[in-house]
Amino acid sequence: MNGNSAAANRSKIGLIVLAVALATTAIIVWPTQAWIMARFIALSLLSVAPVVVPGIFLTAWVMASGADAHIARAFEGRLFPTVIVASAIGAITPVCGITILPLMAGLLAAGIPLAPVMAFWLASPITDPAMLATTVATLGVSFAVGKTLAAFGLGLWGGFITSVFSSSPWVTTPLRNNKLVGSIQQCQISEQTPFTARIWSDASRRASFKRNFIATTRLILICLIPAFAAEHALNAVLPAKALSAFVGEDVWWAIPFAVFVGAPAYLDGYAALPLTRGLMEHGMSSGAAMAFLVSGGVVSIWGALAILPILKLKTFFLYLALAVSGSLIAGYVFDLVS
Repeated sequence: MNGNSAAANRSKIGLIVLAVALATTAIIVWPTQAWIMARFIALSLLSVAPVVVPGIFLTAWVMASGADAHIARAFEGRLFPTVIVASAIGAITPVCGITILPLMAGLLAAGIPLAPVMAFWLASPITDPAMLATTVATLGVSFAVGKTLAAFGLGLWGGFITSVFSSSPWVTTPLRNNKLVGSIQQCQISEQTPFTARIWSDASRRASFKRNFIATTRLILICLIPAFAAEHALNAVLPAKALSAFVGEDVWWAIPFAVFVGAPAYLDGYAALPLTRGLMEHGMSSGAAMAFLVSGGVVSIWGALAILPILKLKTFFLYLALAVSGSLIAGYVFDLVS
């Protein structure tokens, strides 16, 4: 059995185990709602599939075509234009989470200024083609567009503020000097992969597309199935407008609450979408929902713990300050325009 077949089988086994675990838990803990919950999950997955599947195709194509290997070119040139370009690319490319660390560490080690790297770093975890499609399917077009613009705006905010400190030693040399940084740099692609849109004529690119398609599909299903289950449970347990006293439209602390309390508990961008929809149905304001979604991608405890070992302490705190303040701004702006 080759590596691709093994990976595909592991994906199938993982999904089967997840489905069995959820079904068993639902039957034991909540037998009266088990079938209703399963039906809700199935219908929810079917309802988002027409929008999500094209996003998965686009994500896999970007990775297989070699477009992701040319991101570094956007970071070369004058500081302010590169911040703008890096923010735009970060807002649309499927490079996020811990997988972005080798790229960021390699760019910084190569002498690329921190400002455009920070712009990309802040913008990238928030959305990508598959995430955009999933957001349209679960929260609507306005939220998807708002989230993408927020990612771009957060990148600009982070890049331009970082440029103010461009002469500081902890900005000019932001990486720690340790073994972890060295190992991350070694994981970076050593040579540029030629870009080609016609991935179907190359066996290795077809294999790459297949791997990325399976991996993205597995990620979305593993995240969405429990999330839809949580949304159903939320709707079944909480009365309408139950959260309006905490994160409603008339509560001044709703957006800060969503950032400082919600973001650390944020698990995954895909899982957050159905949960956010359920929270909004129970009184969460649109601004607080946007702040939760934006901050969760860049201030989650998992993302912070991944970044802390490679950045110097002052640089790390700058990242957190930019992420939190940018998320607050995104929430307030979306609240005003929505």
